[in-house]
Parts: sequence; structure tokens; C-alpha cells
Amino acid sequence: MTDAGTVALVGGGPGDESLLTAAALAALGRADVVLYDRLAPHHRLSELAPNATLIDVGKRPGHHPIGQGGIEAQIVAHALGGSNVVRFKGGDPYVFGRGSEEVLACHREGIPVKVIPGVTSAVAVPASAGIPLTHRGVSHMFTVVSGHAPLTDAEHRHLAGLGGTIVVLMGVGTLATLTQGLLREGLAPDTPVAIIERGFSEKQRTTIADLSSVVHVAAQVEVRSPAVLVIGRVVDLAFDGHLDAAALMDRASRLAAFQ
Repeated sequence: MTDAGTVALVGGGPGDESLLTAAALAALGRADVVLYDRLAPHHRLSELAPNATLIDVGKRPGHHPIGQGGIEAQIVAHALGGSNVVRFKGGDPYVFGRGSEEVLACHREGIPVKVIPGVTSAVAVPASAGIPLTHRGVSHMFTVVSGHAPLTDAEHRHLAGLGGTIVVLMGVGTLATLTQGLLREGLAPDTPVAIIERGFSEKQRTTIADLSSVVHVAAQVEVRSPAVLVIGRVVDLAFDGHLDAAALMDRASRLAAFQ
């Protein structure tokens, strides 16, 4: 009987290979099999995991060639066959990544499994657009929400009442219901909203509007997934890296408004 291998759930970060952790690179280097997602930085996987069989199990909106159960079955089968398996996921395995389901699938079969955290896009993508999630005097908390499915009225009410910054992952498809719900529950119509598309890619783009107009603006500029939404006054502090005099004066005036 072949001794069981091991499983590592590896967070690939927001898509920029340079943000992979040392632990992630080491796990890939030891891997016999890598099952990877489309949002993980997979373009040089053959170099990062030179001895591994590479299997694309990525889901795309409306197209899931391998369901979650099938992915878990493959992880388990390869590990039981003696392979060192890496499940390579975008972002962090435990932030809307279904990583805990894959860990439980391994535990049911007695397979050793390790979780290697990744840089979550919830924090990294806003930072890449120059948006801090917290700022003294502006926001001392942030809430991360999945926009995969519409929120309930109670969830809209809680979010609107919390204050601070709201970060929404996978929220382009539910943008209209989200904004309507937050407005209905009392969030100010002039609350700034940023939509950051394709974070850390050459085609990264940030669209900024307010809560009352963002659906119209997003339609005008044809916003598409993947994107991260940031809702809150911290969006007023967005800095695109240009240090011309006009930009510096504008930024200084926005900062002064919060003092």
C-alpha cells in the first residue's frame, strides 16, 4: 500500500507573482501535483513547480468545468496515491476561497494538510489603487463582504450601521442590489465608492463614483469582473502615484478635511 502524501493549501495572493510568500514558493518547489485556480499567478507554474503535474481546476463566471466536489476528490486521490499536492488558490485560502471545505475533505481521509496564507486581494488591491482601508479620523474598521450573491435586508442594515470601510469581493454582478440596499438602510448617497478592476495586472483600472451614481457610472465605463469594491470615506484618500503639484494640493485638501 502506498503511503499517503501531503496536501498544502497555498494562497497565491492577488495575482502578482512577486507577492507570493517564501512558504508558498517552497511548497510549490516540493510539489508533485498542483491544482490551480485562474486567479492564482499561474503563468510560470512550470518553473515554480518544476517537478509537478499541473492541473487547471479554475472556475469562471457561469462556467465550472470541475465542481467543488470534483476538486476535493482530485486532491484526495492524488494525496492517497502518495503525491505531495498543492492546491494553489488566488488570494488567501480562508477568505472566500472554500479552503476550509478542502481541509475537511483531507481530514476525513486522514491526509495531513497545511494551510499557507496568501496576501488577500481585500487588502492588497485597494492598496494598489492607493486606497487605505483605515485612516485616523476617517475609518477605524473595515468589513469584507462576498458579493457573489445578493445580501439580505438585515445584512444591508448591519453594514450601513457599522460605519468604517466596506470591501466587497466578487461584487460587480450584485452592485445594483448592494447599493440600493445600503441607500435604503441609510448610508449617505454621497459615500464614495471605488471599483478596482483586474488588480495587479497591466490592465488595472479604478473607477470612482458615489453610492447614488456608481451603478450608472459602472455601466457607462463597462466595468467587468474580477474587481474589488471599496465603499467609504477612505476612497477620498485614493492616490494614483502622480506627484504633480495639482495632485498634491488636491490630496492635501482632502486630508485636511478629515483632521
